[in-house]
Amino acid sequence: MFWWMYFSTAAEGFTNKPLILWLQGGPGGSSTGFGNFKEIGPLDINLKPRNTTWLSSASLLFIDNPVGTGYSYVTSDDAYTTNVDEIASDLLAVMKAFLAQLPQFSKVPFYIFSESYGGKMAASFSEVLYKAIQDGSVKCNFKGFAMGDSWISPVDSVLTWGPYLYATSLVDRGGLAAINAAAMATKQAVDAGQFDKATQLWSDTENIIEKYTHGVNMYNILKWGPSAKLQIKHQSAIESLYDRHVSKLYDDKLSELMNGVIRKKLGIIPSDVIWGAQSGKVFEKQAGDFMKPVIDTVDRMLEKDDIKVVVYSGQLDLIVDTLGTEEWVQRLHWPGLSHYNAATRHEIVGNVTNKNVAFVKSYKNFYFYWVLDAGHMVGVSQSCQIIGVMLRYGCL
Repeated sequence: MFWWMYFSTAAEGFTNKPLILWLQGGPGGSSTGFGNFKEIGPLDINLKPRNTTWLSSASLLFIDNPVGTGYSYVTSDDAYTTNVDEIASDLLAVMKAFLAQLPQFSKVPFYIFSESYGGKMAASFSEVLYKAIQDGSVKCNFKGFAMGDSWISPVDSVLTWGPYLYATSLVDRGGLAAINAAAMATKQAVDAGQFDKATQLWSDTENIIEKYTHGVNMYNILKWGPSAKLQIKHQSAIESLYDRHVSKLYDDKLSELMNGVIRKKLGIIPSDVIWGAQSGKVFEKQAGDFMKPVIDTVDRMLEKDDIKVVVYSGQLDLIVDTLGTEEWVQRLHWPGLSHYNAATRHEIVGNVTNKNVAFVKSYKNFYFYWVLDAGHMVGVSQSCQIIGVMLRYGCL
């Protein structure tokens, strides 16, 4: 498994700033590629410095995860993970190796940030890491995790697609009825524990959305145009989902960069390993786990008063819309939920624009951020705002 780290550029030194791990979604999306060069790393895809960087506030760690993603690779089919428990176990192994190599980070405050399916991984990894710290098998100053537009309860996302599209005038009543019917069939499969079937029905629901909206972008409802690959007939559900949600993370320009100048600069990638070549297999192997929720995992982590649990959601995201995210939050058994619901939601004004960029509501160790003018990839559209906001409101 491959990891990549940047030291914080803060004047007071990296040991006085937190370490943030970034987990990409997919599953199969490369953190060291997409998250690094297209979202929050110090250089963009043209290797030009970004105007703002998280490195002024934290050190950044990217892991190509699950194994088979990005530069991480397998030499045996049974090494692929099939569920988030296996993913969390692998991440713990990497974290132990990282801290053994750079022990100065064992005392630095450590946070996990994530996006999409990465949020599901982050919740599971957080629980495993916390237990390892408690039993003394790893020394880490773990402080909290943030789930950005995260696939925590997939069925809640699916069930709210229709109402969200209808409320934003992207479908009429006929479209709403068709999407709701497909979503309910997906829910029935989940309730019956038929998770492979639920994955198929999830794919069917997305196809119906594409038909009735004439190509709304699942990651930002203000963008349009279905992928050309999705026009290929006779695709399986897994192939269709992979093309829609993962393959685009390996676009030609990024692949050329990672398999060209970056690969040469690193000088450690085995000659037979191609960045992203195994990502389709990664996605396929997780298929039976796609529609399983991890709400209970979030619940258990909220019981740890010393761990901050953060949810942030982009206003324009469809695939993991805010409506669905709020639905699963309301199903938490956490005793503080009623107090959170009664708390006041606060406006957040951006440092750069001096305009409202988000809202936040919190109680004890739980924080929920509504991020305005942002789609699924909040790190792309509001990257400079997010970390500053969380610093100001006590998450870091």
